[in-house]
Amino acid sequence: MTAAGRDGIPFVKMHGLGNDYVFVDLLGPRRGGPEPAGELPWDPAALSREISDRHLGVGSDGLILILPGERAPFRMRMFNADGSEGEMCGNGMRCFAKYVYEQGYTDEVEFEVETGAGVVRPRVYPEEGAGGRRVQRVRVDLGRPRLTPDEVPVRVEALARWGRPADAPVVEATLEVDGREVPVTAVSLGNPHCVVFVEDAAAVDLEGLGRRLEVHPAFPQRTNVEFVQVLSPAEVAVRVWERGSGATLACGTGACAAAVAGALTGRTGRQVTVRLPGGALEVEWAADGHVYLTGPAVEVFRGVYAPR
Repeated sequence: MTAAGRDGIPFVKMHGLGNDYVFVDLLGPRRGGPEPAGELPWDPAALSREISDRHLGVGSDGLILILPGERAPFRMRMFNADGSEGEMCGNGMRCFAKYVYEQGYTDEVEFEVETGAGVVRPRVYPEEGAGGRRVQRVRVDLGRPRLTPDEVPVRVEALARWGRPADAPVVEATLEVDGREVPVTAVSLGNPHCVVFVEDAAAVDLEGLGRRLEVHPAFPQRTNVEFVQVLSPAEVAVRVWERGSGATLACGTGACAAAVAGALTGRTGRQVTVRLPGGALEVEWAADGHVYLTGPAVEVFRGVYAPR
């Protein structure tokens, strides 16, 4: 698959637990070199809005560009379905790693990828056969979670009854939403997350409360929202409202945020199975302080898209 031409944009659609993205390969013969200035013949934000439409486009939760990096062999740019650019995507990164390895762009099973959240290290697990190139499972080292209000970011003045030091982690702080108080824990895995623990994740008004929390004044860059039901110290059920995409079947960084919040509040241990509508992910907040996300990556189909 090569970069876009006059006849359309070659793409591959992939998903991690149903969290699906359209990938466009802009490496081609330039892999390993710097991103060419002015190379894109289209606006990626507008293309993401168009191609993500589930009735008039390919249908996805967003668009991911596969690019050469400057500090690493590869670079990932991710756009949500509404055209906004995200810093990082855990499910998208697993698919990204599967693609570049299976295409033969690298022979390393662990490598670095530049993102808007910094350099991330995925590790692919090739299966026997098919020349050792087939990958269905990928682990991603997302680095250390960012917990202070400045890092997430969170405007502490928008929290109710904060009363903590300005650099204290936002753990079970109170937000006022439509006259009700909602306890939230804020975590960044390179992108902002708001974790809400609930008795029954299935009963949550995901669109109503998720949408309101996404755009709450406490979150200057908006936020992803996870509603987390603790099943045991080693297992949680999560429903996700993603910033810029709405309800999705899974969110990799959201699963990690749920696990970190569970450990911070003493509800779970540091190794957790996160059950999402699309399936299960394994998350470990390891002794080195890094968060590791492991799960599947699946190619759905390839095609050529003609922008409207």
